[in-house]
Amino acid sequence: MIRPLFLAISSGLLGLVAGAPSTADWAQKSVYQIMTDRFARTDGSTNAPCDLWHYCGGTWAGITKKLDYVQSMGFTAIQISPVVQNIPNNTLYGDAYHGYWVQNLYALNDHFGSADDLKNLISEVHNRGMYIMVDVVINNMAQAISGTLEDKPQPKIDYSKIIPFNDQKYYHPYCNITKWDDPENYQKCWFGVSQVALPDLDTESSTVSTMTQDWAKQLLSNYSFDAVRIDAAKHVNDAYLSDFSKAVGVLSLGEIFSGDSNYVCRYLNSNLVTSFLNYPVYYGAMDAFINTGDMARLAQEINNVKSTCKDFAPLITFMENQDLPRVASQSNDTAIAKNAMAVNLLSDGIPMVWEGQEQHLSGGSAPNNRGALWTTGYSTSGALYNLTVSLNTLRNHAIGINNQYVANHSQQLYLDKSTYATKKGPDGSQIVAVFSNQGSQGGSYQLQLGGGFAPGTQVMEILGCTKTTADNTGNITVQMGGGEPRVFFPASSLDNSGLCGNSKKASTNPTDSSSTNSTNATKNFAAHHCQMPLSALFVCTVFTTFSWLL
Repeated sequence: MIRPLFLAISSGLLGLVAGAPSTADWAQKSVYQIMTDRFARTDGSTNAPCDLWHYCGGTWAGITKKLDYVQSMGFTAIQISPVVQNIPNNTLYGDAYHGYWVQNLYALNDHFGSADDLKNLISEVHNRGMYIMVDVVINNMAQAISGTLEDKPQPKIDYSKIIPFNDQKYYHPYCNITKWDDPENYQKCWFGVSQVALPDLDTESSTVSTMTQDWAKQLLSNYSFDAVRIDAAKHVNDAYLSDFSKAVGVLSLGEIFSGDSNYVCRYLNSNLVTSFLNYPVYYGAMDAFINTGDMARLAQEINNVKSTCKDFAPLITFMENQDLPRVASQSNDTAIAKNAMAVNLLSDGIPMVWEGQEQHLSGGSAPNNRGALWTTGYSTSGALYNLTVSLNTLRNHAIGINNQYVANHSQQLYLDKSTYATKKGPDGSQIVAVFSNQGSQGGSYQLQLGGGFAPGTQVMEILGCTKTTADNTGNITVQMGGGEPRVFFPASSLDNSGLCGNSKKASTNPTDSSSTNSTNATKNFAAHHCQMPLSALFVCTVFTTFSWLL
């Protein structure tokens, strides 16, 4: 059964009056990335088997039931995988559990639940004061084929099954991508040609562009998503991408798979997207911690992005995602994983953590890096889980003291072959972090670190909860050992942080409540979303008034 994606206007009213969070709002968030099929099942099972090539049973209702797990780590937003109907076939590459083989944009994927399940998830996310981003595919559609499009005769594509682009006229003529450094080739040729064909949309067509925008605007309107991740953004042309980003009116996160800061920053500087996945810093971190032990490469890439992009604050910093080998598959050293996580959460930009990174899950190429999270039992006792809690809590606290933390570029305080120290945030809410690539076999030593704090400042090392005081030159003595990261914060600014013996006062803000009460959710939605042009103000005013009568 195909469940309709678009509902009657009465059901979609909330989305129609919604005002999206700004890019500046998003810059203060910390995002947990979820692949719906692999995160949580509706039945709450922690021992259900998962064949990594096929649907494993994760659902939107399952995510809703496990939002406490996400929020307990300090995350303030989630990203979920594509929600629309995919091809139903069991192919040589398995099922479309990931959501990227789109067959019908105007229907939901029944494997993940109903429209009500999705709406309930989004309502609960908003009720907690969190944001939600959805992954969208706008470069191509999909169809299972026998063999490859290089075969003679070529397998036929039945375009009538692809909705709404149900005619060959909507697509680029078939060609295989052979020149990955030539936009004319990788933007107009087909991304998938074997077993699963990915017919490439004619993104130069104004008709295709309008149809794509209309679909996306309705998706956002009906479900009140706060942002979109645009899959394979580099594979569409500039005008199409720019027009789409403007049309959706929310933060548009482009997947631009390149480590070249000049190349990726062009997308931001030219207003093609409002954010992108920061692959330059990712590759720098992998060289620092995994590949060559080159700490200078990480420092250089952070500075490259800062100097090349017009704004670094909305960029997404990550160490893992669904397309990349997990850190644990490249190094089984927990100290290395801790440092990678610390860079993930404390560097410039919006941190995004791929589900299971906090559980030190392993796995190389897909689908091995997409194991079912429920097999971990959602443990809250692991070293990486607790590190994630501490660092997210600290970052959220620093932003709460001074939201200019996100706009304040990290400064290099120290760099050698194995150690990199940074300061981020205005004085009084600055986080000083020391990263190491020595691993758990690293020896003990002292590092004299200056530039982070004023002379005489009492400082707390957050991960060990030990105090030190900056000397009369502003230096602090950092006790290094076992390759562990160190993180410092002014002790006088820790009140109400929940860290190192400092209690956190219970919030009276309904947006911080974990209540699932639907009345509170409705009231919070009105407060959260009613920011809009005058043309919609009357409708929103009526809705807001009504919501407070519930």
